[in-house]
Amino acid sequence: MKKELDYFSIDGACGGSQDWMSNYLMKFGGCAALTACDTCIFMALRGGRKELYPFDVQRLTREDYDRFAMRMKPYLRPRIGGVDRLSLYMEGFGAYLKDAGADDIRMEGLPGEETAEAAREQVRLQIDRGLPVPCLLLKHKNPSYEDYVWHWFLLTGYEEYEGSFLVKAATYGAGRWLDLEELWDTGSRKKGGLILYRVGAGG
Repeated sequence: MKKELDYFSIDGACGGSQDWMSNYLMKFGGCAALTACDTCIFMALRGGRKELYPFDVQRLTREDYDRFAMRMKPYLRPRIGGVDRLSLYMEGFGAYLKDAGADDIRMEGLPGEETAEAAREQVRLQIDRGLPVPCLLLKHKNPSYEDYVWHWFLLTGYEEYEGSFLVKAATYGAGRWLDLEELWDTGSRKKGGLILYRVGAGG
């Protein structure tokens, strides 16, 4: 079984990219803020939540994306050590959602200490509900995950076959399929995890 969100593109890129940032701090440390930006754009475009994106969601441009990122920056500002805890993301993005008048969008964290099976089940549920899944990866023993170390990104799809569970990671304007069990098995004591969005009264 394979399921992908109808994700957005900007100038042919898969979502937004840190490489487009005009601000130095955002270019090199804005991944948490941009994960929130991409969430807002997706929800505005595919979920009708126009209050989340202050520009023309039907005409997405790099310039507006950069401006939007600067609006998100005070909520999830780059800092020494980065936004290295799920709670920091939920606190910062939660404040933006409140200011945007979207109090019905809530968040729960699934820490990296949970099992890969728990992560797989939650990713499946979120994607089936039409919601992207923010993922924080801090360290990883496998050098092939170097581009994702100390980084926030979105999971926008999953595929199950022959006992494997792949997830599609969207970041830096590109999508890449990763094995969730390998991604989850970081080999590090300090772990990241997932953010689970809950929308509406029923959550």
